[in-house]
Amino acid sequence: MNGKTIEERLQNYSEIRKYSKELYDTFSKVFSPALGQYIHFTSNGFNHLIYKSAKKERDKKTQILRFDLIKRAKIILERSTTFQEFEEEMEYTRVNRYGKYQSVNLVVKYWGFVAIIDRFRVKVVVRQVGNSKAEFYSVIPAWITKQYRDMKIINNSTGKGLKCEDDD
Repeated sequence: MNGKTIEERLQNYSEIRKYSKELYDTFSKVFSPALGQYIHFTSNGFNHLIYKSAKKERDKKTQILRFDLIKRAKIILERSTTFQEFEEEMEYTRVNRYGKYQSVNLVVKYWGFVAIIDRFRVKVVVRQVGNSKAEFYSVIPAWITKQYRDMKIINNSTGKGLKCEDDD
């Protein structure tokens, strides 16, 4: 952070990643009033900040941005009394059963917490696979939307928007 842009901080990527991992490891778990249960900060969550999918790393600038939001994510999960998004679906996932990884169909639940903290709009995603514990899954800046349900509202609105005094 320190007033530098992400591009300027890119050369210190390995130090930023190491510091972020050390910070992340101190969190362990937090109680979420919104879910009424503990949310665990596991290695799956930190790995998701770095990788999109197996062996497919995110852009380093994107990683640094997500690392910067880790502290805010913890605060949001501790303080938020409601969640703004919820999805539940069947997914074919790999799980560890008795020391062996197996692929099975399980119900996966996702909760999205959106909050403005320190003038940043941040979205935190929590994931629960089957009956396992709820885990921190991701944190992203939430200034754009890719959800169809959110875009539909914008596209269906009528009129020319807000008018300024300078407009003709």
